[in-house]
Amino acid sequence: MNAAACPLDVRWLGRVEFAQALALQEEIVARKRNDPSLQDQLLLLEHEPVYTIGRTPDQSSLSALGSRPSRDGELGGGHLPHPLFAINRGGQATYHGPGQLMGYPIIDLRRCGHDLHKYLRWLEQLLIEVLAEYGIAATRRESLTGVWVEHRKIASIGVGVRHWITMHGFALNVCGDLSPFDHIVPCGIHNVAMTSMEKETGAAFSILDVEMAVEKVVLEQIPNLRVAEEVLPANV
Repeated sequence: MNAAACPLDVRWLGRVEFAQALALQEEIVARKRNDPSLQDQLLLLEHEPVYTIGRTPDQSSLSALGSRPSRDGELGGGHLPHPLFAINRGGQATYHGPGQLMGYPIIDLRRCGHDLHKYLRWLEQLLIEVLAEYGIAATRRESLTGVWVEHRKIASIGVGVRHWITMHGFALNVCGDLSPFDHIVPCGIHNVAMTSMEKETGAAFSILDVEMAVEKVVLEQIPNLRVAEEVLPANV
């Protein structure tokens, strides 16, 4: 099968608690590790309000630290109005909640040239193209992962990789309340202004409509990420 023909299973999960979505990702990653022939997947969903922070000893993006982590990875949160999870992605603290479209691609990068940098740029480009369909001129910013409208951040990206299989992914601010970001230093960037599709345009947006736009662009662009089978290393 050539790269363009490789399937991608896109699933809309609706509103999902963070712990449940994390467990689902881990289950799929484990299955794909044991059976490389399984389809790559993209999980699209919303979360109930939650904060997350990546695998870093520097937790300065939390303006105040709560209690020590419990066995399930959840922190006390202290000053935070919603639960906080420490997870296996890169990056500092961020917020997820209603009105934000989450995308969790579970993709075998062994079929993509073992190139994490290319994967991150691919995610950014997907979101830039989706936003362009709604008349929003989004861009990258030098040395800052994510997607921006001028100097306002509209989408965050934080990925984890296990045995070259990705998890976690992107968060696109579509609509709703952005004030929970005020309790942290979003992505460790001081004085960053968070924005949304709704805030940039003044228009009302449906999460489900934006989900369908993301699905369309992802299915169009997945061949650009993949490496043709004939050029893959023989031991993959």
